[in-house]
Amino acid sequence: MTLLLPLEGLRVLDFSQFLAGPYAALKLADLGADVVKVERAGSGDLSRQLYLTDTRIGGESTIFHAINRNKRSVAVDMKNEADRAALCGLIKGADVVLQNFRPGVMDRLGFGYDAVRAINPRIVYGSVTGYGTEGPWVDLPGQDLLAQARSGMMWLTGGAEDGPVAVGLPIGDILAGAALAHGVLALLFRRERQGVGGLVETSLMEVLADLQFELLTTWLNDGGRMPKRSAQNPAHAYLAAPYGVYATADGHVAIAMGKLDLLAEITGLDAATAGLDAFAARDVIKAGLAVRLAEQPTDHWMAAFIAADIWAAPVLDWQGFAASGMFETLDMLHEVQRGDVKLRTTRLPIKIDGQRPASDRAAPALGDANGLLAKGWG
Repeated sequence: MTLLLPLEGLRVLDFSQFLAGPYAALKLADLGADVVKVERAGSGDLSRQLYLTDTRIGGESTIFHAINRNKRSVAVDMKNEADRAALCGLIKGADVVLQNFRPGVMDRLGFGYDAVRAINPRIVYGSVTGYGTEGPWVDLPGQDLLAQARSGMMWLTGGAEDGPVAVGLPIGDILAGAALAHGVLALLFRRERQGVGGLVETSLMEVLADLQFELLTTWLNDGGRMPKRSAQNPAHAYLAAPYGVYATADGHVAIAMGKLDLLAEITGLDAATAGLDAFAARDVIKAGLAVRLAEQPTDHWMAAFIAADIWAAPVLDWQGFAASGMFETLDMLHEVQRGDVKLRTTRLPIKIDGQRPASDRAAPALGDANGLLAKGWG
């Protein structure tokens, strides 16, 4: 059965670059929207040359291909009046405009929310910033690592004896993009019901605060008492033993939940240690478990834990994850192509009517849709 994509016919004009805004646009594109990137003539989105490694695909970075597949591109000169007029024409026919520049940049370019709304009153306008649109941090670089540092999350991650630990991927950018897509869809629904467009805004700082809502709520209602990160096998600043990640004889295992007396029986942990208070003696108990778990390989422990219904998992790298077959089980990988350029990448992480939306169209060549500037959406 042919899948009816829910955003088929939706037109998105995306001024954003790098990750946060383009991630929102990617989600909309995967759901059927026609997403047209607005790029600088000659150089394009800066992420075209933002190399994570020395791997290039079609002369461009893997990050650009990953975040911009299934889109089209117009290359414009913002100082050129003809190009600016053409963009205004595209805005008239668009449903959504996205941007993730620092506050004030789009206004100076003449494409801020008020200017765009004057052209198209029904527009849904989505904006991502680093720290919001006012306050002491408003003009600071809104970059993921820096936002992690300022949000408290980097301090929270790791053990009591560690320095701050950053998440190993741009989590703020990705969450901000997801939140923006969420807000855009909500405003599109409101427009369908009430006939008005609107502005949705988010920031790296907002989504990183929201990510920590569980722990922040505890802190805010606990007299401001700071959590003490576990010095032994850390994983969560508040949770009691055995919650943590432990070395085995040949790898690592993560333990989320399990009765300490049952864990003691399986691992050989002495009863006195297992009988201590799981909060007050968290590090002592975890240290004892760490000694026992290091004596046998991961598969040995996992077989015992699964049989005893202890919530645990082996710590896999990407090779281990791929070897598990879950990519295939979930149908989460596909190949996209642009001419001779081919790329394996992930797919939209939801299904619609039992099917996962997919397009084999890779990231656009710079200006591949410049015909739109002359004739409009068509």
